[in-house]
Amino acid sequence: MSAVPADSARAQQEERENFLVFSKGFLSWALTLDHKRIGLMYLIGVMSAFFLAGILALLIRLELMTPTNTYMNNQTYNQIFTLHGAIMVFLFIIPSVPAALGNFLVPIMLGAKDVAFPRLNLCSFYLWVSGAIFFLAAMFYTGLDTGWTFYTPYSTTTQGPVVAATLGVFILGFSSIFTGLNFIVTINTMRPPGMSWFKMPLFLWATYATSIIQVLATPVLGITVLLLAAERLMHIGIFDPEYNGDPVTYQHFFWFYSHPAVYIMILPGMGIISELMSVHSHKSIFGYRFIAYSSIAIALFGFLVWGHHMFTSGMADVTTIIFSALTFTVSIPSAIKVFNWLATMYKGTVQLNTPMLYALSFIFLFTIGGLTGLWLGALSTDRVLHDTYFVVAHFHYVMVGGTLVGFLGGVFHWWPKMTGKMFSELWGKVSCALVFIGFNLTFLPQFVLGSRGMPRRYAQYVPEFQELHVISSIGAFILGIGLFVALGVVIHSLMRGRKAPPNPWGGATLEWQCSSPPPYYNFATPPRVNDPYDYTPLEYRDAERGWEYVHPPTTDTPATEPEPART
Repeated sequence: MSAVPADSARAQQEERENFLVFSKGFLSWALTLDHKRIGLMYLIGVMSAFFLAGILALLIRLELMTPTNTYMNNQTYNQIFTLHGAIMVFLFIIPSVPAALGNFLVPIMLGAKDVAFPRLNLCSFYLWVSGAIFFLAAMFYTGLDTGWTFYTPYSTTTQGPVVAATLGVFILGFSSIFTGLNFIVTINTMRPPGMSWFKMPLFLWATYATSIIQVLATPVLGITVLLLAAERLMHIGIFDPEYNGDPVTYQHFFWFYSHPAVYIMILPGMGIISELMSVHSHKSIFGYRFIAYSSIAIALFGFLVWGHHMFTSGMADVTTIIFSALTFTVSIPSAIKVFNWLATMYKGTVQLNTPMLYALSFIFLFTIGGLTGLWLGALSTDRVLHDTYFVVAHFHYVMVGGTLVGFLGGVFHWWPKMTGKMFSELWGKVSCALVFIGFNLTFLPQFVLGSRGMPRRYAQYVPEFQELHVISSIGAFILGIGLFVALGVVIHSLMRGRKAPPNPWGGATLEWQCSSPPPYYNFATPPRVNDPYDYTPLEYRDAERGWEYVHPPTTDTPATEPEPART
């Protein structure tokens, strides 16, 4: 037998070594218990889901540029907007901040090594992956046209894969519950000595309130989709009028979860904005306790206002009046946050960098979303605007203008900490400008369309509405370009970004006391617990705050005399 050439043998050996290195690297990520890696895997997953949902949104806007069917028929249109809504809600908006950023940041902000249950954390991620695969496979297999709400009685009679899709939602619900439970236990039991409840960063308050909603409300969704599956398979008469069921009961069950779920989506974004406002204004947060308590108040009120989605469903007049009053009440804690954020900037050293521009965009867009909600919370105007494009615009101003913009601000704010790389400020600002302009150009015309009577979910419309639809579609493509620029900024930073210092923004919370990126156990030495929003210069901090007081130099003090060392 002839000997194997040396070059060939060397190539085979290198190939085996590369495969072993790849396998070891893959397994180290796939089986990791490190909360930071799990958070980054969540981040990649939710961004992939967002990319898919965004492409579907652009296809919808492309079709709506003309009043008649152009690129797709009505059935295809229904399937695409169902996919867009379901993917955006269940696979992106709900897990984006709590599961992705929350997993990375919560232990570090607590000065802890990891979450309370690392294995449960990894299990939550794989439940999300399994639910996402099952959910997407079911919806893409034959197409589903029920809308993301799966309203009965249509969802109990259509031929689409409703049971398989709802099973995917059921699996995703377990992921959400486990994540919320993990954060509640972590925040309750793993705060370091000296970190009382009112010395926690406000992002942790928002995460805690969100986790309460996840644990209490998500089981209702699980029960609801199981009942829907039982209705389709066994015709037992829960929701289908043909078997003496009541479809309005499904709406009560669904919205009892889904309105609190709105705050699962928006509360973490509010927590991000509290951090960004303080750090990039370099000023202590205004009204710390009011912002903290308002997060808990929003979580509690969120369980009491589901009925405002159903004012036209035939509820008793007294019931609708009560739900309307409660809807106006829940706006109070949200307004407290907005006013305190604005007061935080007053006389602060405001730095208009990329995270801060996204934070300011959040306040503007979320305020529009909140104020337009007043028309939908009032009985008289809701009956006119219900199921029109006014609702579409309001929902997107709250969810996309709030959650997505807050999420992007948080990603840019903590990106140097997560990756150890700085990004291009110029292109980051360009992305924010394009997102802001494109978003308003997309959804402001939809308020006008809705007030003129354009119904939502329609693939065809009267020609009088075409001009506003064209403007809205142009805005959607500008928004898409802005999001692609943001993606390009972070990818470019990974390849060519300069090394990030431990504290590039001058923050005071604990995550800025470790290196960028953090080591495996987060801190090489135990972090110093101080007021998370104390931006007083070090030489003026007193001993009670953990530092030795340093007198400023006087005229009698030689200029070369060194200042006393910090303790």
